Amino acid sequence: MTQLQTVENLVGRGNTEGADLFRAWFTELEQTAATGGHAAYVFVMGSMAEILRTFEIPMVFPEINSLQTAIRRVAHQFLNEAEDYGYSPDICGYVKADVALQLRQGDHPMGKVPRPTVAVLTNACNTYVKWAEIWERMYQIPCFVLDVPGTRDIRSQSHPGDPSFENDRLYVEAQIKELINLCEQLTGRKFDIDRLREVLGHANRMNKAWQRVIDLNRTQPSVFNALTDGTIYLGVSNSFRGSSEGSRYFERLQEEMEYKSSQRIGTLTNEQYRLVFVGVPCYPIFRRFNEFFTEWNGTFVNSTYLWFASGGANRAFEYDLTRPLASLSEGTLLSVRDAMDSMFHQDRAVLEIAETFNIDGVVFHPIKSCRTVSTGLADGRRALMSARDIPSLFIESDMMDRRVVSEAQLKNRIDAFFEGLASRRLQQSAKS
Repeated sequence: MTQLQTVENLVGRGNTEGADLFRAWFTELEQTAATGGHAAYVFVMGSMAEILRTFEIPMVFPEINSLQTAIRRVAHQFLNEAEDYGYSPDICGYVKADVALQLRQGDHPMGKVPRPTVAVLTNACNTYVKWAEIWERMYQIPCFVLDVPGTRDIRSQSHPGDPSFENDRLYVEAQIKELINLCEQLTGRKFDIDRLREVLGHANRMNKAWQRVIDLNRTQPSVFNALTDGTIYLGVSNSFRGSSEGSRYFERLQEEMEYKSSQRIGTLTNEQYRLVFVGVPCYPIFRRFNEFFTEWNGTFVNSTYLWFASGGANRAFEYDLTRPLASLSEGTLLSVRDAMDSMFHQDRAVLEIAETFNIDGVVFHPIKSCRTVSTGLADGRRALMSARDIPSLFIESDMMDRRVVSEAQLKNRIDAFFEGLASRRLQQSAKS
């Protein structure tokens, strides 16, 4: 195979195959809606996909459904409908878009979304519980809340081997067994421990390849854009977690990124500025928002979004298949807790990224719809500035509501940021 053939076959394959898998996932949901089969509504932080896939229960991710309405530029219609129904303009845009989706009997731009027969959620986001209560009222379904203990010590997390960690792990394992009992009651199927081992094996392969893909973005030029490409990868990571399709996708994605890294093929032809994104993307103008940065030859090499929106899967925890339930509880505790920490203490995540990704600047993006992610970002920025001499930009918009997104203001702020980066680089060159 010639190098040209290799480029044609490999470069861009991850995005194409990711889009294909995403369409296949929605096709499965449409089939479930048509047959009236079981469907679990879950969230990206602590989806418990491993248990649900063991019982072959299709998963619906309302967060993903909602952001897709924004990417397809119809979110405002959903938001207006939910607000007309009585929901406040101030609450989470994801929630309001989902409420409108339910009022529309599951009619979504990408296909029909089935009604839930169960909701499975964690305490990772303070909106999750109230959101699930909406479905509980609408459909009279059971809502299973997995209470995952968070980090208690401001200095560090507890780890396997610590007595406190083992106590927390046992607490999580007992709850997982309760979820298994609930799934048995819903489906009429007995829990299959060997099937769980198979699912965990697929998750191991995915996690390992996912972490390697992230690590490969340390190379210069970077091999993928954490904001745009990363959102595709997150969609597959969540929707196909624990499946053979998901693990194969990430192994093929790793193959693509290994090749791009070895051949120095960057996501930009002339990468000048390596950035970190903090917060949730601006989906109403998703493409244009990214262009504000790429027009200056800036690209996002990592983001806190890749951490918390993957439920901590970016840490590549490996399940022990000889003790599947105990290991699942351990992995759930570590991953969900890490997701919470990277969301609530994003400055610490940025400092960790800065150590190895050779970044030029940090973009903080608080949004109107999500106070969980946005609260404290200004303080986090100050903490970052006091710890490291890293230029930063603070811009505000929203992940769903285009009514509060000003393209002109965003562009002005971003242009000024890059002008400052360019001036800083000239000054550093003059000193050397």
